[in-house]
Amino acid sequence: MTVRAEQVLSEALSLAPSERAQLAERLFSSLDISQQEIDRLWAQEADSRIEAYNRGEIKAVSANDVFKNISQR
Repeated sequence: MTVRAEQVLSEALSLAPSERAQLAERLFSSLDISQQEIDRLWAQEADSRIEAYNRGEIKAVSANDVFKNISQR
């Protein structure tokens, strides 16, 4: 990633979760990718994460912990 992209990312990560979600949605929509392709890519990512979890490479985090972490930001 370029220095400029790293700066933009750093600034984006400082936004509130809802603002980051809106930004991500606008960035995705700016790509010339159909919704069907986006859905396929998300399904592929979900499968990859499940496989990594099953191999013990990543650990699960409870929804309560996730929401608690979000609310503390």
